Amino acid sequence: MWILLALALFGTSSDVLAHAVAQGDKGYIQEITGVNLIAFMYLGAKHMVTGYDHLLFLLGVIFFLYRMQHIALYVSLFALGHSTTMLLGVYFNIGINSYIIDAIIGLSVVYKALDNLGAYQRWFGFQPNTRAATLIFGLFHGFGLSSKIIEYDISPDGLVPNLLAFNVGVEIGQIIALAMILIVMGFWRKTDGFFRHAYTANVAMMSAGFLLVGYQLTGYFVA
Repeated sequence: MWILLALALFGTSSDVLAHAVAQGDKGYIQEITGVNLIAFMYLGAKHMVTGYDHLLFLLGVIFFLYRMQHIALYVSLFALGHSTTMLLGVYFNIGINSYIIDAIIGLSVVYKALDNLGAYQRWFGFQPNTRAATLIFGLFHGFGLSSKIIEYDISPDGLVPNLLAFNVGVEIGQIIALAMILIVMGFWRKTDGFFRHAYTANVAMMSAGFLLVGYQLTGYFVA
């Protein structure tokens, strides 16, 4: 639970909530030309490991998953969606308003927290397809990043190799982040208070998602 609270507090900074690439990386992306595989792999990994929205959504996805094959399946679905729209969005110059797409990404965190709380079964009497939802929200997460990259006007020289390298870095970063989350979750699940605090943890995650939504919608209307 303390992870969620720390992320929520850390998420009050605009750099985290904006789903943006860091300013130093932004300048590098704008200036670099040609094929730079290692550099873009690093940028992709850094984005995933430091991405507030990605980490919260992944945490929600694996919160009640115990078998590694189930974790691998859901993480792969998220990666498939994220990779597809990130690559195609940049390559075909398909951009979505950054505030709107980031608000949707915030809603993905809210959705997953409510799913973990069993809200849909209580409210509507049915359980949404969790696999389809993970894939669909992965698509939105990918559009969030592609929209930012388009804004930074990445050079067409070496675009495809650099994008592929960036995507590989994203997946490496996802594995690193997932490993850290699973280690902490593994210790937490062994405690007597896990199920007692699971409700509070998901409420905190939902609150962080609403915070992100509110921040982005405010930015959209005042920009």
